[in-house]
Amino acid sequence: MAIEKYCLIGYPLGHSMSPWIHEKLFSLSGKQAEYTLNEFPPEQLEQHVPELEQLNGFNITIPYKTKIIPLLDKLDETAERYQSVNCVSGKIGYNTDCIGFLRSVPEISGKVLLIGGGGVGRMIATEVLRHHAELTISEPNAETALILENELKEKFPQEKFCFRSADSIPIQEEFHLLINACPVGMFPKVNACPVSDALIQQCDAVFDVIYNPTETLLLQKAKSFGKIAVGGAAMLVWQAVRAHEIWYHAEFSTGQIQKIIQDMQEEINRQFTGKQ
Repeated sequence: MAIEKYCLIGYPLGHSMSPWIHEKLFSLSGKQAEYTLNEFPPEQLEQHVPELEQLNGFNITIPYKTKIIPLLDKLDETAERYQSVNCVSGKIGYNTDCIGFLRSVPEISGKVLLIGGGGVGRMIATEVLRHHAELTISEPNAETALILENELKEKFPQEKFCFRSADSIPIQEEFHLLINACPVGMFPKVNACPVSDALIQQCDAVFDVIYNPTETLLLQKAKSFGKIAVGGAAMLVWQAVRAHEIWYHAEFSTGQIQKIIQDMQEEINRQFTGKQ
C-alpha cells in the first residue's frame, strides 16, 4: 500500500506541533501516511504548486493563507467567509481554524469580551456575531480596530458589538465568556496576563487561544476564581481533526480527541518547560 503524503507549508515555520498532531490522527485512522514541514520563501510559492498538487492534502500557515487562493479552483464556504485558507484538498481551499475554535470554546452566548482583534481575533469576532452574542472587543491598535469595525459593520449590521479598552469596562459589568486572542502570556513571556483579576472575576468562562504554555497565567487565575477555563491546545487539535475529515472522511470519537489534546499538552510541557 502506497504511503499517503501530506504537509504544512509556511515561512518561517520554526517549531511546529502539526506533524506530532497529524501523526497521532493518522495512527488512530490506521492510515499509512507521512506529514512533513515544507518551508520556502514567499516568492517561491508558484514554483512549488506542482509538487503540492501531488500530495493527498496539505495545510497552510503564514504567509500563504491568502496567497494560495488564486492558485486554487474553488473555496469552501469557510474559506470564502474569511478569504483565508489553511487546508487544501483537491485544489479546494478550506478554513478549519473556525471549526477548531467552535469545537473547543465554551458556549458562545450572552455577552462576550474579546481581547485582540487582529489575526485569529478577526475570525473569532466573526464567529461570535454569527452566533448572535453581544460582543465587546478590546484592541489597542487603532488601525486594526478600525479595519475590523468596518468589516463587522458590513457583515453584521443587525448584531451588537463595540470597541472598548479593557481597563474602561465597569466593575459591575458581567460577561458570559472572556476570549483572549492576543499574544500576552505566550511562551517565553509566561508571567503576563492580558486583563486584570477583577475583569476575570466578571466572566463566567475563559478561553485562551494560546497553547504554549498549556495553562497561561490567565487560565491559572480563572481556575483559581472557580471559572470554566479552556486553553488553545484544544483548538489546535480540533482544527487538525477537521482537516482529516476533509482529506479522507475520517471519524474520531470525542474521547480519542480529548486524549490527543491531553497528550499534546504533556508533550508541550516536556519540550518547553521540562515538566512531565
